[in-house]
Amino acid sequence: MPSERRTALDCREPFTFRGDRAVAELAAGQWGVVSTAELRACGLTRAAITRRRARGHLHQLHIGVWAVGHPSPPWEGRLLAAVKSCGPGAALSHYSAAELWGFVDRIARMPDVTVPSGGRRRRRGIRVHRSDLDSLERRERLGITVTAPARTLLDLAATLDRRRARQAARQALGANVVTLRQIARQLEARSGCRGCAVLRDAISSGLAPTKSEAESDVLDLILEAGLPHPDVNRPLTIEGRRVVPDFRWPAQRLILEVDSDAWHENPLARAEDREREALLERHGETVLRTHWRNALRAPRPLLQRLRRAGAF
Repeated sequence: MPSERRTALDCREPFTFRGDRAVAELAAGQWGVVSTAELRACGLTRAAITRRRARGHLHQLHIGVWAVGHPSPPWEGRLLAAVKSCGPGAALSHYSAAELWGFVDRIARMPDVTVPSGGRRRRRGIRVHRSDLDSLERRERLGITVTAPARTLLDLAATLDRRRARQAARQALGANVVTLRQIARQLEARSGCRGCAVLRDAISSGLAPTKSEAESDVLDLILEAGLPHPDVNRPLTIEGRRVVPDFRWPAQRLILEVDSDAWHENPLARAEDREREALLERHGETVLRTHWRNALRAPRPLLQRLRRAGAF
């Protein structure tokens, strides 16, 4: 009898091992998450899934979606899990899509997912939106189906105020993931949708690519004060070295660098910037610096410095 039991187990083991190996390989390419349908395609029955859940090999993240091996997949895995849970045609969208594209800061919030108009209205732990996306409005990034950058900006503009929507658009341009032409086409295709007026206003005010919200805030301050629009993040080549000033008024050969909190905490970044500043000044540039918080709290001293330096 013991030998018969051992033979029966041995017959099942190759299939179980192959199924688990297939699941592990699939999860490794999907930020550690798989759907129930994918588990079944790997050869696991419902009973096998239940057993693996009981043993702690599978951890349910959403209905029909599992984390493999441990309950805490990376941030990208949680976004992918939300999209998988919402079914065919779903795409990461709105603020979550902007986070994935890298033109807004990450914050702790439920993932945003857009589903087709006839799709589900609710999914626990997910902010569900309903809209039909055409092929130009869908992309894949890091293995996750996501709204295209121009569509993401339009969705954001429907939920953010004008300043923050403009910041996001500037950072999207600065990250080279979208062009003004693509934004204009999106506005034309979805004319009349929520967010169109805000995004159109951002374009008409003159978008310039920025690398951060801090830069965008200081640029707004400069323009609202009536100063000429500077070049933004436009590279220079000096002594064979590529240098990218934050803001530059070329006629005046005047540069403004915007420092962040991270800059003050990084001695290597400060040393590199001092070296770069010396290089610029040797070649006739005037370089001013400001911390973005100080500029926003007390803009007058900065504006006076810029005017005295010739930015008028």
